[in-house]
Amino acid sequence: MKPKDKKRYEHHYQQLLKCLKLQGKADVTIDSYSRAFRRVSEHFDCLPEKLTQDNLKDYFAALVESHSWSTVKIDRLGLQFYWRHVLNIEWQWINIVKLPKIKTLPDILTVNEIECMIASARKLRYRVFVLLTYSLGLRLEEALALQVGDIDAEKMQVHIRRGKGSKDRLLPLPDLTLHALRTLWSSHRHDTLLFSSPPKKSQTITDINKHMDRGGTQKAVREIISSCKIKKKYRCTVCATASPPTYLNAA
Repeated sequence: MKPKDKKRYEHHYQQLLKCLKLQGKADVTIDSYSRAFRRVSEHFDCLPEKLTQDNLKDYFAALVESHSWSTVKIDRLGLQFYWRHVLNIEWQWINIVKLPKIKTLPDILTVNEIECMIASARKLRYRVFVLLTYSLGLRLEEALALQVGDIDAEKMQVHIRRGKGSKDRLLPLPDLTLHALRTLWSSHRHDTLLFSSPPKKSQTITDINKHMDRGGTQKAVREIISSCKIKKKYRCTVCATASPPTYLNAA
């Protein structure tokens, strides 16, 4: 990319981020759409605004071969957003990518499999995380972002804030999960966060007020699943166990 184009690329990229924020898009969406912009720019080594319909057909044809249909859909939406809000041009190629209609059933873990995952987690925060996500049916970000004030022990409810679609919802809180959350919180006693980032040798105020790393949590859960020899895909689903397992009390 020529120096002049690189300067314009950076300007467009910053404008894209600004528009995404002004449109109230979630952090995950901002990350996905901006990645789509970077990916297509790197593929052709030019600004996306210079691409023709044939260029984009070739791009998406290659993307279908190397990535999931979910990624293809997100990239199309990201480029559509860029055309509309940064270039101020209506995206004319809505049907350039049409996802196949596929109905799939999620893999449901058994209670025994979930208990195996909890027992196999070496660190308390990951044991509680697995229990929480499955007992409440939470998404990863929803679980990590939970705060002390979101737990209503009197009403036995959990307030999920800005979940999918930026909507709040209230969920019933099982006794076992409340017990586990109390055990976890007593191990760090953070003022606001339940899944606070573990302490580092040298950490700033920003580090102290961060929840556990998303990527690190995903990696830890994958390792737990592997150790349990579970072949199903990791998905959150509701489960309940009769009484608190003793291994929750171990740090």
